[in-house]
Amino acid sequence: MREKDIEQYLRNQVKAQGGIAYKFTSPGNAGVPDRLVLLPGARAVFVELKAFGRKSTDLQKVQQQRIAALGFWVMVIDSKQGVDSLIAEVKG
Repeated sequence: MREKDIEQYLRNQVKAQGGIAYKFTSPGNAGVPDRLVLLPGARAVFVELKAFGRKSTDLQKVQQQRIAALGFWVMVIDSKQGVDSLIAEVKG
């Protein structure tokens, strides 16, 4: 499955939950996650999207670790099932 298809599915599923999946860019900070997902209940998740079976680059891993060290939730998702798991976990 292509990253683009997973990203579209993420946007649709987040919207269905009443949330927003902002495209996240940070000039001068290469490797930041693709999306900042904001869900009801003040829940924020940084999401790096990948085509099925692909892994984060070393630079992406460094950025993910920096964000997580600040206490934010960071996920790498490479499938629609990964999106579904994110939604299920946030719903509690």
